[in-house]
Amino acid sequence: MMPLGDDNTANRGVPVVNYAIIATCVLVFFGLQGAGVDEGNSFTMSWSLVPQEIVTGRDVITPAGTRVIVHQGHPVEVEAPGLGPTPMVYLTMFTSMFMHGSIMHLFGNMLFLWIFGDNIESRLGSGRYLAFYILGGIAAGLSHVGAVYALGGDPRVPCLGASGAISAVLAAYMLLFPDNRVRVLLFRIITEVPAIVAVGMWFLMQVLSAVFDSGAGGGVAYGAHIGGFVAGFPLALWFCPRFPPGAGLVQTPEE
Repeated sequence: MMPLGDDNTANRGVPVVNYAIIATCVLVFFGLQGAGVDEGNSFTMSWSLVPQEIVTGRDVITPAGTRVIVHQGHPVEVEAPGLGPTPMVYLTMFTSMFMHGSIMHLFGNMLFLWIFGDNIESRLGSGRYLAFYILGGIAAGLSHVGAVYALGGDPRVPCLGASGAISAVLAAYMLLFPDNRVRVLLFRIITEVPAIVAVGMWFLMQVLSAVFDSGAGGGVAYGAHIGGFVAGFPLALWFCPRFPPGAGLVQTPEE
């Protein structure tokens, strides 16, 4: 199920932060990552999130070469670029959420952010939305680190993408706009479903993919998706001071 659009009639103002995040991701991908053509791009291999670096606090530099990864339950040899030097390893929890591995990775994430992010910025306000997005992305990154170690993954494999932060946005959308109509492509049919159904099915797919992909994720950081989504609920409650009628929660009385 692919989202195509949603109801924006209740939005107020221009979602400048959401636009800025999208623009930043696009500029980073094409300007600093070489449009994902070169897998050994020095910026990508230096500023992606590496679980081992986050846990130890030490920079990890590795040579390029053949590595064995588990894909769909089977060991597979792949040619992997080496990790480059990272001056500040903890900063990668921030930089990695603006980077992407391919044009389709970028397009998919930006589509979700374009559709769902403006509603959250309208409700929270631009400043709160920016803080919400960054904290959601950091929570997702830490969840990925925990999942890698818990499931016995390779802690030297870099992780990048806005998916974790966007997962937090989706959780906030489900909480604040559960009845909002979302236009989706379902198989070959374009239809509308409530946000709680559209987002709920997306999250269910993340859980099922994580369970049945033998923990390897097939190159997808499902731990970040799930962790970002779970973190999105308390973050939305924290950053949204009151909830207008029809938002799915009771409005806080004015004092």
